[in-house]
Amino acid sequence: MSEFQLVMPKMGESIAEATIIRWTKNEGDAIAMDETVLEIATDKVDSEVPSPKAGILIKKLFKDGDVVAVNAPIAIISLAAGASPSPAQIPTPTTVAPSPVAPTPSSVAPTPTVAASTTGNRFYSPLVLNIARTENVSMAELETIGGTGAEGRVTKRDILAYLQNRGGASVLATPVNMPQPSANLSASAPQVIAAPATPSKPAEKPAVSVSGGDEIIEMDRMRKLIADHMVMSKHTSPHVTSFVEADVTNMVVWRDKAKKVYEQREGEKITFTPMFIECVVKAIKDYPMINISIDGYNIIKRKAINIGMAAALPSGNLIVPVIKNADMMNLVGLTKSVNGLASKARANKLAPDDIQGGTFTVTNVGGFGNVMGTPIITHPQVAILATGSIKKKPAVLETPMGDVIAIRHMMFLSLSYDHRVVDGSLGGSFLRRIADYMEQWDTNREI
Repeated sequence: MSEFQLVMPKMGESIAEATIIRWTKNEGDAIAMDETVLEIATDKVDSEVPSPKAGILIKKLFKDGDVVAVNAPIAIISLAAGASPSPAQIPTPTTVAPSPVAPTPSSVAPTPTVAASTTGNRFYSPLVLNIARTENVSMAELETIGGTGAEGRVTKRDILAYLQNRGGASVLATPVNMPQPSANLSASAPQVIAAPATPSKPAEKPAVSVSGGDEIIEMDRMRKLIADHMVMSKHTSPHVTSFVEADVTNMVVWRDKAKKVYEQREGEKITFTPMFIECVVKAIKDYPMINISIDGYNIIKRKAINIGMAAALPSGNLIVPVIKNADMMNLVGLTKSVNGLASKARANKLAPDDIQGGTFTVTNVGGFGNVMGTPIITHPQVAILATGSIKKKPAVLETPMGDVIAIRHMMFLSLSYDHRVVDGSLGGSFLRRIADYMEQWDTNREI
């Protein structure tokens, strides 16, 4: 008898776990190649998991609602009909075993080192370990945190809730096992200076009163995950936001001329979004240290320029599909990618690959009539751009005959960036360069 282990697929570089929504196959059911076996969800997208091989589902290793680490076996499929596995052939699920009763956090002497993903039979996801490293939570202290995940497993929500109410002062010593900056980093890379933490009082959650006419609405699963991710981003990255106002009159004039021609030729509309993305890509090439991620005290300089674009789902939640290798596309290619991903998002048809691998994100708050915004960084990225609504305004123009006042199309740009690695000089210069490319748009260019 030949058996195959179906594993939890990796849904993106920042995704360490996924939740099983429901099984579409029962034990004993026949499965065709590429047929869906179960549906899963992450904080980014819902997806189906197909079987790469045909056979019979002989064992489910997890239940609906379980949170499972990526690459962990989730089911056993027999490649020969009518076979049943022996108990020894069924792997033990790689989620957490219930942990023994541990002392309270205040009784544990903090040792700011988290160096392993397991201790005994308890599993910790890379995301939980990364948060623990950042917050100087020792492995002994991590053991004391109660988990709400499968079999008592500590989830991201658990450790963030623990940190919010954490008693006692933060550890002042530099973590002894924390990775140091790589010696081969570019000399122009912003340097990270570790500052001692200061004691802080545990945050107190304000009491919320409810009157008779109020309606209590529980967040749906995706909104809960988005909420946790936003809290984690603000908690991890010191956000700074810079603003510039750009004169985008040339872009407006060019699009007014080109949109009918483009729609007749390509059968789809051209919006400002791919035009904005083209300018962003050019600016990233000028300032490549914006296109980075942080791993402890190491800076990862990304080779690919993959632009995330915030898009609305039918539920009202936002998702960020990614245009891969945007620097290798012309304006037509960017337009087709933008339109295709937006259509898939509206139809709830985004695949896992569509939302992973982003290195920089653009969000259009102008689509809601807002002139500017202060967006939250999408981890593990270090910056995000918000484009505001385009408004006609009087502006002063310099001409050979002197200064004049003219009606121009103006737009605010706002860039939020991670001040651990992006300082004001880099963030401000990068944002100004994006505006320069927008203002210098060639009104005579061919589409």
